[in-house]
Amino acid sequence: MNISLEGRVALVTGGSRGIGRAIALALAEAGADIAINYRRDKEAADETVAAIEKLGRKAKAYSASVENFEEDRVMVADVLKDFGSIGILVNNAGIASRGQTVADTDPLELERVLRVHAMAPHFMSKLVLPHMRKEKRGDIIVISSVATLSMSANGGPYNMGKAAAEALALTLAKEERKHGIRTNIVAPGLTATDMGSRLAAARAGKKGMDIHELDATMPFGHVCSPEEVAAAVVYLVSDANPYANGQKINIDGGGGAM
Repeated sequence: MNISLEGRVALVTGGSRGIGRAIALALAEAGADIAINYRRDKEAADETVAAIEKLGRKAKAYSASVENFEEDRVMVADVLKDFGSIGILVNNAGIASRGQTVADTDPLELERVLRVHAMAPHFMSKLVLPHMRKEKRGDIIVISSVATLSMSANGGPYNMGKAAAEALALTLAKEERKHGIRTNIVAPGLTATDMGSRLAAARAGKKGMDIHELDATMPFGHVCSPEEVAAAVVYLVSDANPYANGQKINIDGGGGAM
């Protein structure tokens, strides 16, 4: 099947770098116009917009801290004004926790991680849904993590945030299917991004380690790339997926990489 997202508009949170950038570019390559959310890195956001425009698609960047409902409200209104619709929402923005035990975790860290991973997707979905319901088809994607499979020690805030995000996605899948909206979860394992590199270096105790030093130990002989995560997103939001809803795809090579 030839996948085409022609005529659709996607809003990708945390879309300026890493997995979010790869998702934005892949959706644009399939024909969608893209609204890029970013928090601080305007230069990276502008570079992503330029890359999308080179593909012949419309793109614009919007600065907002997704854990702030008022900033989200303004951003969604601006996107609707500029693009006219939002048919795809990718809740991708995320931050890492500091790797402490529950006993040692700063309550402020816990609150911030939960706000970014759990409350922000709720805010964004709430704001977009009234407009998405008017579309012929709507899609919401939650970018989670295979961390929810293992719930490893020293990751309480992150594990809790991603688990809550998945709960939101499964709830939305039931609430919104009557409106033609599909909600699905994409859960990467260790991925070759800035965040993935920091995580790998911390676990190995090797500051500045090149994440690709781990290639030989990973499924299919390489660390997962952002583009491999993006491919799953494109499939789920396209007509190639007419019926999958409330599903989770783990992008870890089947090897439990985390």
